[in-house]
Amino acid sequence: MEDNAGKILSAGGGGKELTMEKDEATPSGEEYEVEAVVDYVKDEAGKEWYQVKWKGYPTDQNTWEPKDNLTGCNKRIKKFHKHLKIEKLNRKQYKRKRQRSEEHLEMSKKFAKLESLVDHELMPLDFAAKKALAKRSLQKWEDDMNMTSKPKKEAKIIVENDVDAEGPPQDFTYIIDYKAVGELEIPKDPLVGCECEDCYEDGGPQCCPKNSGSHNPYHKNGRVKVPPGTPIYECNKRCRCGPRCPNRVVQRGRRFKVSVFRTNNGCGWGVKTLQDIKKNSFVMEYVGEVISNEEAERRGRVYDANGRTYLFDLDYNDGDCPFTVDAGRYGNVSHFVNHSCDPNLVVYGVWIDTLDPRLPRIALFACRDIAAGEELTFDYQMTGEINSSRFGSVKLQPIKCMCGTEACRGFLF
Repeated sequence: MEDNAGKILSAGGGGKELTMEKDEATPSGEEYEVEAVVDYVKDEAGKEWYQVKWKGYPTDQNTWEPKDNLTGCNKRIKKFHKHLKIEKLNRKQYKRKRQRSEEHLEMSKKFAKLESLVDHELMPLDFAAKKALAKRSLQKWEDDMNMTSKPKKEAKIIVENDVDAEGPPQDFTYIIDYKAVGELEIPKDPLVGCECEDCYEDGGPQCCPKNSGSHNPYHKNGRVKVPPGTPIYECNKRCRCGPRCPNRVVQRGRRFKVSVFRTNNGCGWGVKTLQDIKKNSFVMEYVGEVISNEEAERRGRVYDANGRTYLFDLDYNDGDCPFTVDAGRYGNVSHFVNHSCDPNLVVYGVWIDTLDPRLPRIALFACRDIAAGEELTFDYQMTGEINSSRFGSVKLQPIKCMCGTEACRGFLF
């Protein structure tokens, strides 16, 4: 160490001056063992100095030494710089996290203030503010739908609204299975199941489809091979075959990512696929409240007044339609699928754990190849698929169709 005191700048670049007094220097020619390197600085000339803790001496005896004096201390110096780098990184990360937290808190306060003003009607919101509120509520709705879909491990749903400031639909609850209403009970304990180990290769007359008087409905890749109108009997919880059985398709849930999006043609919400879908692939189920025919008539009159309905008669057997599915207040992503006179989805009746012929599940399959980004649609009339239309016997006032296809019939019903 030099005889005269030197001025050095601290490592943090803050400009703090430290003075090295003459009596702090290590006696010339003597060697001491370094226990640890505890600080580091560069002086104005670029010379490196280290504050060291000497073995066997208290901390108040620590001294500043030029790097040249610290022979044999390379490992300790490297270790010190490594810890110094980690410490600086941690400080930066903490600062960023704190900044983000403060920004998030400030944004939450702004949204809370806006929501309060809207709730109390103290001020009219401009479009940008309404859009911001809608975006926030739509994100929560998206998260809730995906959380509800987790038990079936269904593909992700995203929500998009680039058209207006509309938020989530009011009085609608997302579900993934039928919801029985009133005294109705949906049996889910089948009396029989098959003993097949491989229902595709070894499925004999006792396999579920053939035992129910039907045909093997699927190819080995899970795509349907029977025409619409053919009943589909999947393997159920009593069957010996495993979950990857080719005859378990609908029960595995929706496999394709979709977007619930705001349409720009006046049709409200719609659904589009985010992945390519091959012809005859299962896409989704139509679920909702299962209600009696009498309740369907009552609700139908209410829907008639609004010019829209979500009633779907379970009329697979001619002349016997005691039950209807209503997806108006409870439903899944199919609630938002729009009508088309030239649709890309077609309807099948499917039986799994409920073998009551009056309670089929409603499954939507692709009737042609569907490209990613294309809107998903089905024909609300469904002529020739399940014996009646989606609306069953409910009498609705004619509504103009806006599907825009060459095959458009002019009216939805």
